[in-house]
Amino acid sequence: MAWFKRKDKGIQTSTEEKKDTPKGLWYKSPTGKIIDTKELEQNFYVSPEDGYHVRIGSNEYFEILFDDNEYKELDANLTSKDPLKFVDTKKYPDRLKAAQAKTKLKDAVRTAVGKSNGQDLVIACMDFGFIGGSMGSVVGEKIARAADYALKKKTPFMIISKSGGARMMEAALSLMQLAKTSAKLAQLADAKIPYISLCTDPTTGGTTASFAMLGDINIAEPGALIGFAGPRVVRDTTGQELPEGFQTSEFLLEHGFLDFITHRKDLKQKVNLYIDLIKNQPLRA
Repeated sequence: MAWFKRKDKGIQTSTEEKKDTPKGLWYKSPTGKIIDTKELEQNFYVSPEDGYHVRIGSNEYFEILFDDNEYKELDANLTSKDPLKFVDTKKYPDRLKAAQAKTKLKDAVRTAVGKSNGQDLVIACMDFGFIGGSMGSVVGEKIARAADYALKKKTPFMIISKSGGARMMEAALSLMQLAKTSAKLAQLADAKIPYISLCTDPTTGGTTASFAMLGDINIAEPGALIGFAGPRVVRDTTGQELPEGFQTSEFLLEHGFLDFITHRKDLKQKVNLYIDLIKNQPLRA
């Protein structure tokens, strides 16, 4: 009967022997679906229950796009300065140090070159975890240098946008990156080197106003938030009620701002298919 009836009163297990469930074993999507994190990783970080594309960073995108996750990172040690001596709730250098410690990143974008389906591809991927993926001088400079590398090596270039917009702590210096990156992409266009823009959740502000919408082909993930300003600002500016979901990738596709939307599991194959077609070369398997 001891199986069904407690012999001793109280909890007898010592604190040292208690087994707590480790954190991070499960993920809950916005629609309430629960999924094992290992299964989520094996499904390209997409919830199999509802198709929700979980926000991921450069590490995960490089793993998806580069063959065997092998690549060479470009300009890995570039870091931001504080030319404006900016202070809000904390000093800008302190905010940078906190973001670097939290994310283990130097700034909000990483650039790399590696094989994708057997051929070289240069990728610049933004990380939202670093101050909201905000675009400062380092982000613009790393994208510009990656474009220069692609131009020199005649290698297709891809930018994966995930950003809240320009970095206010660098003010006009941040806004200058819109023009700088756009000029570099124009050089790629003149050299007839393919440039692919992938918009992920979220792609907003200065990124949308520059490189995110300048691709030879503009693609997005399902359900991504894509826009310049937030819904409230747009509504107050235009004085009009906005249609539901007007800043989703599906709405933008319907209205001609995107070429297609791709599930993350198909991303590598579709990007390289486009490169093969635009370069008029045999299709890779």
